[in-house]
Formats: sequence, C-alpha cells, structure tokens
Amino acid sequence: EFYNLLSSFDYMASTPTLFNAGTQRSQLSSCYLTTVPDDLSGIYHAIHDNAMLSKFAGGLGNDWTPVRALGSWIKGTNGKSQGVVPFLKVVNDTAVAVNQGGKRKGAVCAYLETWHMDIEEFIELRKNTGDDRRRTHDMNTANWIPDLFMKRVFDDGKWTLFSPSEVPDLHDLTGKAFEERYEYYEALSQYPGKIKLFKTIQAKDLWRKMLSMLFETGHPWLTFKDPCNLRSPQQHVGVVHSSNLCTEITLNTNKDEIAVCNLGSINLPNHIVNGKLDTDKLKRTIDVAVRMLDNVIDINYYSVPQARNSNFKHRPVGLGIMGFQDALYLQHIPYASQAAVEFADKSMEAVSYYAIQASCDLADERGAYETFQGSLWSKGILPLDSQQILIEQRGQKYIDVDLNESLDWAPVRARVQKGIRNSNIMAIAPTATIANITGVSQSIEPTYQNLYVKSNLSGEFTVINPYLVRDLKARGLWDSVMINDLKYYDGSVQQIERIPQELKELYATAFEVDTKWIVDAASRRQKWIDQAQSLNLYIAGASGKKLDVTYRMAWYRGLKTTYYLRALAATSTEKSTINTGKLNAVSSGKNSEDVAAAPAGPAPVPKACAIDEPDCEACQ
Repeated sequence: EFYNLLSSFDYMASTPTLFNAGTQRSQLSSCYLTTVPDDLSGIYHAIHDNAMLSKFAGGLGNDWTPVRALGSWIKGTNGKSQGVVPFLKVVNDTAVAVNQGGKRKGAVCAYLETWHMDIEEFIELRKNTGDDRRRTHDMNTANWIPDLFMKRVFDDGKWTLFSPSEVPDLHDLTGKAFEERYEYYEALSQYPGKIKLFKTIQAKDLWRKMLSMLFETGHPWLTFKDPCNLRSPQQHVGVVHSSNLCTEITLNTNKDEIAVCNLGSINLPNHIVNGKLDTDKLKRTIDVAVRMLDNVIDINYYSVPQARNSNFKHRPVGLGIMGFQDALYLQHIPYASQAAVEFADKSMEAVSYYAIQASCDLADERGAYETFQGSLWSKGILPLDSQQILIEQRGQKYIDVDLNESLDWAPVRARVQKGIRNSNIMAIAPTATIANITGVSQSIEPTYQNLYVKSNLSGEFTVINPYLVRDLKARGLWDSVMINDLKYYDGSVQQIERIPQELKELYATAFEVDTKWIVDAASRRQKWIDQAQSLNLYIAGASGKKLDVTYRMAWYRGLKTTYYLRALAATSTEKSTINTGKLNAVSSGKNSEDVAAAPAGPAPVPKACAIDEPDCEACQ
C-alpha cells in the first residue's frame, strides 16, 4: 500500500524521508525545534545539537528568547552580557560548516520574542551594512510576536523591551496571562531600581522597522506566538516557543525536549476527479499516509536523545497538501476569487476530517500517544473549536475568522476523546522538492510565472504552464505568435489582447493576484489545521502601506505564521500592469533587435527562497 501510494504520486513523503530511508542513518524527519537556555554550557550544547541534527539532514528552528540581553548582569563574573547576537553569529557559521548530510546546505532559523531587549539588533541581522561580526548572512530569522504587541500597534500604544533574565516567566506565558504579567513588569519598571534593564518605545516604530527590514532583507519573518499556543492541542504539557525553519511546525520545546516533525504531502490535483474533489479517494490516501507518518517515528534515527524523547512522548506528524493551484486549474477556478477561498476551506476541512479519524483508527490499533490525557483532543476540542479559545483570549475586536463547517463533526469530537495516536497531525510545508518530483505546483502557492527557466544540478529547463497551453489550444490560440508573446511578457497573459478575459483571470500569476486572496484562503485553511502553514505573501508595487495592511490582516485573520515576503518594487511592476498590448514585440511588428533590447522581466526584491533558488530546499 505504501508503494502504491508513493508510485501513483497521490502522496509524497518529505525529502529527508526520500533521501535517507534505507540508509545506515535513516533520519527521516524534516524539522527540529529547540529552546536555548540562558547559560554558557547550555548555549553551546544547543549549538552542538544543531550541528548533529543538521549533519543528518534536519532543518532547525531555535528559540533564543531565554538568553539574556546585551548589558545584562552576569552573576558568576559580575560582568555584563554580550547579548544574543554574538551567539547567533556562531550558529550561522555552524550552519555553513555542517551541511545537511552532505546533500544540501545547513539551514537554521532563530526566533526571538518581540519584548526582548536585543530585538532591534536582531531585526538587522541580515543587513549587508554595519559591523559584519554582528551579522548573520546565511541563516534565517523570525520574530515571535505576542498578541499584545499587535494590539499596541493597532491602538498606537507604547511597547517596553526587557531582558529575559529579569522577566523570566514571560517566555512561558501566553494570552491573557502574558498580558497581565507584561503590564505588571511595565508598571514595576517605573519604580527606580526594580527593573534595571528596560527601554520604552512606540510600538508602531518597532513595527515599521520590522516591516522595512523584512522588505529590505527578507527577514525576520513574522510569526505569532499566541495563536500558535492558544490553539495548540498540547498546551497542557508545555509551550510552543518558536516554529521551525519553514514556519509550519508549532510544537512544544524545553530543555529536555527537542520537537521533531515528520512531513508528507497529499497531491491535491490527483484527487480532483471530473472537476470535483473525490473525498472517497482522499480518505483512502490519508488513511495510508497517516500510517506511514506514524511509522516514521518508530524507525527514525535520532542523533540527539532529547529529540527521541519528545517524538516518542507526543508522536506529532505533519500531513499537508501540494498542488493547490493545479487543483484550481482543473476546476477552472481563478486563485483571486471567492470560489478559490471556498475550495481552500472545503478541501482542508476534508483533509482534517479524515486525518483526525485516521489517527483515531491507529490509536485503536496501537494505543493513544503518551501525553494524551489533558490535551484538547481528550476534551473533544478540535482545531475548528480551538478558534473560540483564541477569540476569547484575544478579544473580539482584534480578530475576524470564519467558523462555518460543512461536515458532521459531532461523531469526530466524541471519537477523539477516547484516544488519538498523534498529538499533532497537520501542517502545510513548502514542498519545493517533492512538488518538483510529482510535477505539481508547490504547496498552496499561486503560480509564480506561466513561463520560466528552471536550473538544477541536471541543467536548465524551460517550464511552461501545461494548463494554459491546453486551454489556448482548445480555443485555437496556440501558435508561434502566442509563444513569442508569452516569452516577451515573461509568461504573463494580462497584456495579450487576443486572450479572453476568463483565461486572464484563471492564469493570473502570483504578483497579479491581490494578497488579500492569499490571506483569506490561508485563514480558512488555518481553521482546520492543528499546526500551521508555510505561507509566502506576494506583494506587487510593495510600499510601507501595503506591507502594513497585509501583515496586520494576516494577524487579524487568525494566521499563526507567515513565511517569505516576495515583493516587487513599484518600478518593476510597471511593465506588468499595462492595459494595452502596444508593447507586444510580436503584434506591434518590432524587429528582433528591439525585442532583445526590451527590459528584462520583474525580479523579486529581495531575492527569495525555493521558487527561484534551486539550492534552497530547506524543508521538503
């Protein structure tokens, strides 16, 4: 059954599973999450763990929030701390020195909470200017943002930065408990000597700096602490302190537990039959896929004991989807449409419905996971229901999420209370490599370009959207003139006059789709997922205002994390927003020299990961 599933491409295991299965060190997991403690030997142990995990092809997410800030008192020496940044430089260089199993570059992401005193320097780690000893050019960074900070941004309030050595409990608090304690420390800081190291700034100023650095350097990504924790099924046994390298895993970490996640993705277009989602086939695929993922936990090679401890205790897996855009093409649904948002909702609801039940079936056969009692599952609270916890803790004013359901969830609620095999079941990974293998669009992404050149170790390949070719042929529009038009417009169909409007809508590329649709679809999916999604945001004509609106909306719509920002500067979008076809080199009768001298297509700013960087296959 496993062979049939993989060979039919209905489902594909993640890259580490494909790379390493059947080898001497069968490290089959994609992601590892660690928390770094606030003492020197603990810090270097964490860096050693990074090296060992990376050696056997794991992507890493490190939570650095507990480490005291620059200028904090060191009890043992009566000196002052250098803060987080110098250690991150060591982590960066370790990722370069120890690649992933000799097969691809080492990959690590550092997370820091927004109240940490070093946050302003942390935000600038990827800048190309400044002191290079305080820069990390090869690793990823992400902001771990509490809801309270976003509320202060919305309300134009002040924000106070602290050193975790003076406010150690903030690291483990979430929701209202975090807000109360944080406000207590803010009040305490007004009394001289009570809190030695703190700084008060305008929340909006820090937010603006976060967004400008994100645009300028691509980092740090924006991820949200409270939705990750308040909706976590495992909040009874710990706290989610970070996500992973690709921002889709949200699992507890502490000094004894390094969270591990095994990933795999359902090939969604393979389950579209006669223009509709075939739920019977989807159920069969998911039943086998969840069993495969659960088996990975038992046969996996663990290079550090904390990873084995965590994985056997909680048994989390991350079942995702890929080919979402292709599934829309098969149904003739444009990405930028309410119908696409509804399909995102219904398709993920079906995946969630069958995946949770598949894990319950395994629990009947093999037993529930060790820490099941006390989890949200044991109380019959499903991912759908956990949205209410977030609404209640955050406050109605700051959230707008859809709560509708179309399947009969009552029996599932009753069933999970008896036991479930895996603490976490779903996560949507980037699927850069395995989408290539199966020949579908990546993950939940809109089409990047309808025509582009892809480079990898085997050479360069021209890739054209086969669905577009099929539809143009059906209308008698596929000829040498059309091919030249597509080349000239970098695969965009928007300015080619003879292409009908319905096809222009259907084949709009990522930068031609309003970001609102990407966020809306993700919000609907997040309703059903117990972990998160690797969600890239595409913004054409990027400006401070657009970034501000987009990321506020992502938080407001209940998303747990965001991944890369892919932005086009306003100047490079001019060519792709022309309404007339007058620039068309072929139809306007220009000669070949004019065509050769035409401006190159719009280039993403900053250079992004996965889509146009064949070496960057961080997670899958």
